[in-house]
Amino acid sequence: MIEPSSLDTTRAAYDAVAPLYAELFRDSVDVHPLDRAMVAAFADSVREAGGGPVADLGCGPGGVTARLASLGLTAFGVDASPAMVELARREYPDLRFDEGSMLALDLADGTLGGVLAWYSIIHTPPEELPVIFAEFARVLAPGGHLLVGFFATGDDSSHAAEPFDHKVAVAYRLSLDHVAGLAAEAGFMEIGRLRREPGENERFQHGRLLARTAVAPGRKRIEPVGSERYGGAHGAA
Repeated sequence: MIEPSSLDTTRAAYDAVAPLYAELFRDSVDVHPLDRAMVAAFADSVREAGGGPVADLGCGPGGVTARLASLGLTAFGVDASPAMVELARREYPDLRFDEGSMLALDLADGTLGGVLAWYSIIHTPPEELPVIFAEFARVLAPGGHLLVGFFATGDDSSHAAEPFDHKVAVAYRLSLDHVAGLAAEAGFMEIGRLRREPGENERFQHGRLLARTAVAPGRKRIEPVGSERYGGAHGAA
């Protein structure tokens, strides 16, 4: 697959600021109790559905991946930025981190119990988002769960996506209804959504969407995947 120029630009921008970004946002879930609650609910949902590996897509320096692991999940991270992946591997040597793009994940169909995309879709041009949600659906097993976090447009906005100055790379605020619609078009069933107001030193509202794939008839749990592929330490390639 030929990578879009937007991905190359975003990758270079995060490579350039990786150490500072890691210092400021090592675990971005820890900012607000509602964020922690949504991630905990996601983890509970994955476990109750039978478990299975969970991919933190756009993992950055790995703090949220480590949080998922602390919640009892077999979690690994994927990020387009080599510098971010290097930092994550150094900080969390017992977890797996890979370079990769959400537009074409190097994962087999139906192998994951969960996908977390925590502010990792915000740099994607709106016209490419359907491809990403289709990838989420492809890699999740029947009954697998998806949690997406993003900057949200205001309640009074009529736009599905609004560009804004993210400081690192071009980014978009997204309508919560639009994100839910993208998930539905990819075959997800919505479980719940949350809009929260900006906290201290935050500029925008935030959106969270929790959804799952359909459960195959007669399937009661997600089959575990061997630890060789999804668990344990993963050194730099």
